[in-house]
Amino acid sequence: MEAAVFYGIGDLRIEERPLPDIAERQVLVKVAACGICGTDRHIFHGEFDANPPVIIGHEYAGEVVQVGKNVHEYAVGDHIAIDPNMACGICRPCRRGQVHLCESLSAVGVNYDGGFAEYSAVPVSQCFSLPQRVSLLEGALTEPLACCLRGIEQAQIKPGDIVAVIGGGAIGQILAQLARMSGAGKLILSDPIPERRAMALQLGYVDAVVDPTNEDPLKTTGALCGGADIVLEAVGSVHTTQQAVAWAAPGATIVWFGVTPPGQLTALEPNLVFRRELTIRGARINPFTHSRAVALLASGRLNLEPLITRRISLTELPAILQAPPGRDTKTVVIP
Repeated sequence: MEAAVFYGIGDLRIEERPLPDIAERQVLVKVAACGICGTDRHIFHGEFDANPPVIIGHEYAGEVVQVGKNVHEYAVGDHIAIDPNMACGICRPCRRGQVHLCESLSAVGVNYDGGFAEYSAVPVSQCFSLPQRVSLLEGALTEPLACCLRGIEQAQIKPGDIVAVIGGGAIGQILAQLARMSGAGKLILSDPIPERRAMALQLGYVDAVVDPTNEDPLKTTGALCGGADIVLEAVGSVHTTQQAVAWAAPGATIVWFGVTPPGQLTALEPNLVFRRELTIRGARINPFTHSRAVALLASGRLNLEPLITRRISLTELPAILQAPPGRDTKTVVIP
């Protein structure tokens, strides 16, 4: 089979590999689609730890083509999405129910071979059945959707809140849809790329969009005059984390969802947090949200497939990761 194997910083090779052997409690999945995540870029550039040589890619869905001898939950032909994150179950956070903070957290596509390949061996514990109405292409968005559900939990949106989403990539677009479902009274999305702003307006879940390169939404005529009750930062840069604080109204909650490279620092005035009584939260991966993500996909209440604006082959992947992020909302690899 063809696979994208990460060997070290800047070194991703497309190789021929034998089909993976599966253990008693694993299934062999024929990968239908695997999304490119910001984490994949961080791994490629040495900003996120992985265990090379390893097949990266963790946002994927596919069809079961073989099951281990002690697998009874799935059968050949089933369509499944993968939850890549695996907790140890015995460290202090795990035993407090905080599996996403596991001290020994590992992941398919990071520590173990993942989805940028034609086939993948996956523990049955990480498999989630996809209903027939959910396409395998849309199923590849289950993992980012599950992570966004955690972000929405952290935001604690109340009906009628003014919500600002910074970043119009796939994560920002998903967060915006979930914010609207959660009762946002006014919803603003900010992104410098016109196509992403147009997509948010076309899909109909935002009230206004902002080009942060030449607009100040806090001006008296701006879309966020007075600030937002909830600010969801979905970029992962020093500039946008600062922007999230600046756009927050008194008493607001800010969720820093985007992943900034380790070691980067942002300037923050503690007195501002005190005077405005701001709450700043992180949102890490997907604790117990994967099944809810599948249920939401099955409900048809989200419109995620249009977010996939580019489909590529495995052979194109190294060049995509080498280049700066483009104007696409979501790129998916079709092995």
